[in-house]
Amino acid sequence: MMNQTLLVLSGPNLNLLGERQPEVYGDETLADLVAVAEVTAAEHGLVVEHLQSNHEGELVEAIHSARGRCAAIVVNPGAFTHYAWAIHDALAAFDGPVVEVHLSNPAAREPWRHTSVVAPVASGSIAGFGSDGYRLAVQAVATLLGR
Repeated sequence: MMNQTLLVLSGPNLNLLGERQPEVYGDETLADLVAVAEVTAAEHGLVVEHLQSNHEGELVEAIHSARGRCAAIVVNPGAFTHYAWAIHDALAAFDGPVVEVHLSNPAAREPWRHTSVVAPVASGSIAGFGSDGYRLAVQAVATLLGR
């Protein structure tokens, strides 16, 4: 039986969604976004496992534990997107599809946000579509997995 677990990772400050800069990130909470991922995943025979952490090492450990256990990863690294080479390296060691997702469009924001260290090891990136990005990311994973 093919692995059905989709790991959804949320980086620093995403626990504050719905409260922090709603003009940039919207008014939906992280729980709302995870629910969108869960509903979309279920449509494709996938089950979501979610972890949010403000600590880079915890995210790295989660990626390591996904190896051989999860079919794919959807990751919103938050600010770690721009400098967390340990997350880059951990994702590079994961064998399944990796889809990077961002609520806002980092390329349209401050110059320091324009570089993603995650993008080079991701199958693809979805940015700027708000909460709909989570639906699109899970659909991309399903397509990459041939579901």
